[in-house]
Amino acid sequence: MNALERIDKIVSDHKVVLFMKGNPSFPQCGFSARAVAILQELGAPFQSVDVLEDHEIRQGIKEYGNWPTIPQLYINKQLIGGSDIMMEMFQEGELQELLQPNLTQENQEPKEI
Repeated sequence: MNALERIDKIVSDHKVVLFMKGNPSFPQCGFSARAVAILQELGAPFQSVDVLEDHEIRQGIKEYGNWPTIPQLYINKQLIGGSDIMMEMFQEGELQELLQPNLTQENQEPKEI
């Protein structure tokens, strides 16, 4: 299975996926840290994928979503964008609407892939 097939399987198997540098407990860049903070603030359960652990995924995710930067948030297989777009959508209430079916009353620990 090549990188694009692996990425497609990940976003197909999980409703909310964050491709990031590092992991939610230890983000490796400020943009990834901001993306995690937004999702945690909303109480949205999500899968995380550390692109630093897999060079093929790191390069493939840029091609898969036709988006050059990381982090990348996918909801229901749809690329939402990076941390700047997430922040804008959060501030406008749009991210909450997209995540509503996935929101919980309590913050859940994100799962890592």
